[in-house]
Amino acid sequence: MTVPSPRRRFLQTSAALTAGGVFSPWVQAATPDPIRVGVTTGPHEQIFAVVKRVAERDHGLKIRVVSFNDYVQPNAALDAGDLDANSFQHRPFLAAAIRARNYRLVGFGKTWVGPIGLYSKRYRRLADLPAGAQVAIPNDPSNGGRVLLLLQQAGLIRLKTGIDPVAGVFATRLDITDNPRQLRLVEIDAPQLPRSLDDVDAAAINADFANKAGLNPVRDSILLEDRDGPYACLIAVREKDKDERWVQQLVQSYQTEEVRQFILKEFNGVVIPAF
Repeated sequence: MTVPSPRRRFLQTSAALTAGGVFSPWVQAATPDPIRVGVTTGPHEQIFAVVKRVAERDHGLKIRVVSFNDYVQPNAALDAGDLDANSFQHRPFLAAAIRARNYRLVGFGKTWVGPIGLYSKRYRRLADLPAGAQVAIPNDPSNGGRVLLLLQQAGLIRLKTGIDPVAGVFATRLDITDNPRQLRLVEIDAPQLPRSLDDVDAAAINADFANKAGLNPVRDSILLEDRDGPYACLIAVREKDKDERWVQQLVQSYQTEEVRQFILKEFNGVVIPAF
């Protein structure tokens, strides 16, 4: 009979304890090598190139950045196990995705915030927007609801009470109780909103897509969201990984002075650190 080596006996015992539901502090899941992080192109991708360098230097983490051109695939890929983390969304958006798709994902830390703005090629001021104007808004629940709150803040529409994006209660067009200027709202995929400016009177565009289109929220928008709010972006992972050390290290690598200074210098206040 072959006698197992001490190392093999330890691994067999550890596996048995884990299978039986007993947690052993000596057993830790291996850090993915590389850690696959999904980002959307633009600021998220640019910033994570710096985070990648910091994480490897300070924590020995190997990171592969995977870029996406939409807001749907990064969460689908993370939930399916094709990614280990993603960095592209704010908490209300994550809450909406979990609610709609039953994803088992959680968010950690804060990365940056970019105010959503209303842009127009036809009108230079919000006051010039005519009655019956066609306004394009994002077609995802959280960002669409975010824009409706912005329009309400500007006095363009009125919504029913009870809207709470932090709790996952998002406004829709059905929640509009008053639309005195008869704005015609058109829902469009967020990446296509900059292109829609040639066809509509105004479009509400997220900061990352505005940046890629050469638009500066402070300089070019006719209506701009307040930077204080629940819309700071974060890093998301699967629930099963939430206690892994590499997740903490990934967040720590992002929330460094080096990354903060890169954001401030690269984006000139259009995108601002949220940590």
